Amino acid sequence: MTAPVASQAKQDDAAAIARALYDLGPTPVTACKADPRFSYCLYVPKTLGKGGQAPELVVAMHGTGRGFTGYRDAFEAFGRWNNCIILAPLFPIGVMGDGNRNGFKYMREGEVRYDHILLAMVEEVAQHYGLRFDRFALFGYSGGGHFTHRFLMLQPKKLWAASIGAPGSVTLLDPTRDWWVGSRNMAELFGTAPDIEAMRQVPVQMIVGAADLETWEITHQPGNASWMPDANHAGANRPERLATLRRNFEEHGITVRFDLVPNMPHDGLKAIPRVEDFFADMLAKRRSGAAKAA
Repeated sequence: MTAPVASQAKQDDAAAIARALYDLGPTPVTACKADPRFSYCLYVPKTLGKGGQAPELVVAMHGTGRGFTGYRDAFEAFGRWNNCIILAPLFPIGVMGDGNRNGFKYMREGEVRYDHILLAMVEEVAQHYGLRFDRFALFGYSGGGHFTHRFLMLQPKKLWAASIGAPGSVTLLDPTRDWWVGSRNMAELFGTAPDIEAMRQVPVQMIVGAADLETWEITHQPGNASWMPDANHAGANRPERLATLRRNFEEHGITVRFDLVPNMPHDGLKAIPRVEDFFADMLAKRRSGAAKAA
């Protein structure tokens, strides 16, 4: 083997080792190119690039505690056995320098549009791996449940499934109340009104524990940043508020699978098995439909 050939072989070996370490399996945390204040990590099946069906994308959105790597790891086996990339974003506390924990939940914070940041991450991952994700599945629990149902209202055409877990507060399709309680001024704030027909095309799961009854963190008080009239009108606790959101969606023709999990407190990781069942069912239907179309 000549020296240039040997050198190239060593470079190829190094590139393969680096790819195996950093681009496949559980990946390191990466800053988002569109806005490096935000970052993400992935699980990528090690079969990627070895032929077969292209993977689908599942996004696991953290809650107020920002345990994003824990959600990535919890979905790893699902990603491996169902040929899915798992994307876990990180939207840090206080990106405006004010210590706000809740900005991402309401989709806007200063000049930041959190739905746009997530879409930028999705596109970045697709380009990095030479893939295309026209739609993806989105799961979020607690603060992530806030994010998920509001993302569905803003970007329904980007989703093939949405799993909404135990949000502390809900936004209803309600043209008589302003955002975030209702949807009256969505077009003014976000440049788009709810596309209810598109929302009807997205399979929706709502999941909450029957024992998730603490209200200390979710009862809005005058003077709080999130306070507005009717802030608490959807119910006293998380099961009640999610049930109100279910009824509101169903009144608009949006089909909902509702999982009220016996004896489960406020613990997103305990919800994962039922979320995986839901995503697996929707994924099988999606792939079956794609196969028939082909």
